[in-house]
Amino acid sequence: MEIKKHRRLTIKERVIIETLLNENKSKSYISKKLNRSRSTISREVNRWVSEPGEIYDAYLANWWAKEVYLGKRNFDKISRNSKLRYYVYKGLLSHWTPEQISGRIKKQYPNDGMMTISYEAIYRHIYTRPQASLNKKLIQLLTRKKSRRRPNVNRRKKGSKIRNQVSIDNRPAHIEFRYEIGHWEGDLVIGKGNKSMIGTLVERKSRFVIIIKLQSKKADEVSKMFSKKLNELHPLFKKSMTYDNGTEMAKHEYITKKTGMDIYFAHPYSSWERGTNENTNGLIRRFHPKGTNFNDISERQLQIIQDKLNSRPRKILGYNTPKEIMDLELKNVA
Repeated sequence: MEIKKHRRLTIKERVIIETLLNENKSKSYISKKLNRSRSTISREVNRWVSEPGEIYDAYLANWWAKEVYLGKRNFDKISRNSKLRYYVYKGLLSHWTPEQISGRIKKQYPNDGMMTISYEAIYRHIYTRPQASLNKKLIQLLTRKKSRRRPNVNRRKKGSKIRNQVSIDNRPAHIEFRYEIGHWEGDLVIGKGNKSMIGTLVERKSRFVIIIKLQSKKADEVSKMFSKKLNELHPLFKKSMTYDNGTEMAKHEYITKKTGMDIYFAHPYSSWERGTNENTNGLIRRFHPKGTNFNDISERQLQIIQDKLNSRPRKILGYNTPKEIMDLELKNVA
């Protein structure tokens, strides 16, 4: 028996179900008559007729099914769950990416199924009605602020081109808890037309940032300049760095050799694993938004931004500044 491909019953089929039920026909008979699976008919009938004396009404059943279907289409998980919606919107207002929000909420609510959401579901919620006033505001909170999403391409199938990587899975567990000073996260901030860039290094415990002017994103340039800046620090502050899978870090072994620091690599497309760095890059973008040509920005200008960020009181630091935390750590070992 060939089963119909469409899943939802039509009003015509429901009228036939009602008629045959009134004739005391079995569910198996009805399923064969409609060329439907028996489970489909059983679910439909049992939803309305579970006790003696109850009746099946085709038009009422069809109206209810349509309402449920439209509800599922028009109201996603974020729209239906106010607590989840508040978390997602608050994360966007804090300049978190959907990936960061998705990753962070799993850590904060590991056993709450209602408080889990994929980053793709967050993007779908934002772009459901891109011309609506609320959605326009949500789009403006995204890093790239695109009015439309580009189609998803299968980039993830590509393997890493970086040799001898050490995964973040092998990073000592205590680094995650920020108990110890000297563990950094690194990244690049790309300028207009992908023709200019700066490097950013953020210390995980203190949130101290180093902004590095780069001539290119080639691995030789990045490894040389990162090593130079890191070696200006006291040895106390040089323990490890966590980076993404960008090929600019192909010479990571050179950095380890020059600085003595271990380099760990986050999982592909898992920016929340370097959330401190991603957040800091967002702060830098407030001074130099997307479209900036960093070739026109001097080292002095970058130093001014670095000093402002490092002298900025942070709630997470008890309203101390990153520089004060670094100075305190250095004082404690003196």
